[in-house]
Amino acid sequence: MNKTIPALISFLAVMLLAASQATTTTTELPAATVDGTGPGWRSLGAEDFVNVNCHDDTWAWDGDSVKCTGNPIGVTRSVEPYTNFEMVCEWRHMRDAGNSGIFLWSPIESMDRLKGPGLPEGIEVQVLDLGYKAAYEKGGNPANWFTCHGDVFPVGGSTMKPFPPTAPNGRRSFPTENRSKGVGEWNHYYIRAINGEVRLWVNGAEVSGGSDCSPATGYLALESEGSPVEFRNLRIRVLP
Repeated sequence: MNKTIPALISFLAVMLLAASQATTTTTELPAATVDGTGPGWRSLGAEDFVNVNCHDDTWAWDGDSVKCTGNPIGVTRSVEPYTNFEMVCEWRHMRDAGNSGIFLWSPIESMDRLKGPGLPEGIEVQVLDLGYKAAYEKGGNPANWFTCHGDVFPVGGSTMKPFPPTAPNGRRSFPTENRSKGVGEWNHYYIRAINGEVRLWVNGAEVSGGSDCSPATGYLALESEGSPVEFRNLRIRVLP
């Protein structure tokens, strides 16, 4: 037998193994390198939030994790206002087409105006299940003004210069990659908010954000918007 045949077979086996490993590496979504540990980081729990316009049982805390029923539409806000900070959390929707969000720099005045169901002003980091797009399009309208992968946008009278790509109306920053995972699966967010600029990392990669935010100081808020959602490993580090 030709002596080169065994060597050729070995070479092909190595190449196939390498190709298989490369495929695995490119399809997995790695966790963000910023995991909320180290100097200055601390957990956020029930003692760090106060109910604004939800029911007493809308939010159920367990350490740095919280379950939300989704009813009514409203928020729980941070006890303290924040200006420059970074935070991490994981979230998952428990029902198809679920909707939620994380508000940054929300003014207390907009919170105080919420006497019934509703949402405050501020900069919202969208927390949307992948099924929301299909559910929206069932009504016959194109889902071209939002995505399910980490939009960042101002709410109400708040303003922001969104990073491209942007929504057709120019207000939302659309993600540069589709990295969110579906209903029942945990997603990882790393948010950095400094000097009026917001940047969002979804499952390990920076995807969206904006600058020139107004306001650029205020309260954090977790959003209840009609569907059960869970957050865990909520952690924050205040920056100068």
